[in-house]
Amino acid sequence: MLRDDTAHEERIGSRDLAAWPTPVGRAVARAGLALGHGAVRVGTWSAANVVLIVTALVGGLAVVALTALTAEVYESVVEADGLAGLDHPVLDAAIGWRTPGLDHAVTLYTDVGGPVGMPVLAALATAVMVWRWRSRTPLVLMVIAALGSLAMTITGKQLIGRARPPQSLAVPPFETSPSFPSGHTLNATVLTGIVVYLLLRRLESARARTATVVAGVLFVGSMGLSRVFLGHHWLTDVVAGWALGLAWVAVVVTAHRLYLTVRRATPGHAGTSATQWSPSGRNPSRS
Repeated sequence: MLRDDTAHEERIGSRDLAAWPTPVGRAVARAGLALGHGAVRVGTWSAANVVLIVTALVGGLAVVALTALTAEVYESVVEADGLAGLDHPVLDAAIGWRTPGLDHAVTLYTDVGGPVGMPVLAALATAVMVWRWRSRTPLVLMVIAALGSLAMTITGKQLIGRARPPQSLAVPPFETSPSFPSGHTLNATVLTGIVVYLLLRRLESARARTATVVAGVLFVGSMGLSRVFLGHHWLTDVVAGWALGLAWVAVVVTAHRLYLTVRRATPGHAGTSATQWSPSGRNPSRS
């Protein structure tokens, strides 16, 4: 039987994930609580679950819209030769670094973040976390994250339809799908970001948490750069993948934090009633 988050998993180190110290955060928390109270009145699913799903859906629509907007901005950048002006020089530099051995090694590495490798890695990581922790949270968050990432990749590629670098400048095997955004980069950013978030809630040592974040950043960064090195994407495709992926990770994490917030504010949860808790994380009765 899979359980829900424990009180221990509601923190990253000393930071309470259900506390919102900034004014914007408290406004988001109040909106989540209002939605949760409405769900209780309707009497359907649990309030916290409703908030998680609704936040993910609304945030997903917003991020997909952001993907569309990014495509429009990208076209303007290309026309103005802004960041896109780095595309050719960066690819030229990568070509100068290539050797047969390095090309083969990077190709094997980039396959890890591909449409087969990355889902398999994410599924294995999720299965291990679910098994070890007996928790449903890794499965729920990973499914939400993966669906959003897929929607963003499809939206971006269909809207912009950018051609990849010429095959004469790329390392085989060649790819023919649209180039913008980099699906390898976007998916690696999203799935790795969620794994890192889930691990951070379980690690006691600050050093271990720092190492986990650094490892995640290095993996995501190197995965994106490998796409440029092999000539499968332009630099701007990769930058867009990083940016959109981080935006979606932020949405999923926020949705989960709102879930924890509403659950804690529900009378009877862990001995905390709605009148004893506030989104700022302070106990009103003691202030």
